[in-house]
Amino acid sequence: MNQEVSSFIENLNQPWQVELCGKLRQMVHETIPDVEERIQYKKPHFLKNGHYAAVISPSKDAIAFMIMNATGLEVPKSFEGPAERKWLKIREGDTPDYDLLARLLAQASGTL
Repeated sequence: MNQEVSSFIENLNQPWQVELCGKLRQMVHETIPDVEERIQYKKPHFLKNGHYAAVISPSKDAIAFMIMNATGLEVPKSFEGPAERKWLKIREGDTPDYDLLARLLAQASGTL
């Protein structure tokens, strides 16, 4: 795992954001075993074979988990975004379905 990404997550303002981002990061690594990670555009990006697969995007009151290459993916109504990328905004107290996120990420990244 990339130390720059580790530092980014550890330095988030809210403890719940640190915990959530750590779990999302672990889920990405378990779903895409050879994933590369780096800080780009001031947030953690995850790449498979040099192509964007996922992004963790913190804001003041939420964490957005974005799945790239999402065209054709059937996602729940709670997801937002155009066809090529979908994101789920997770707020304090929310309990994301990590299994669902992993399945969607595996589907979307399968062709990368």
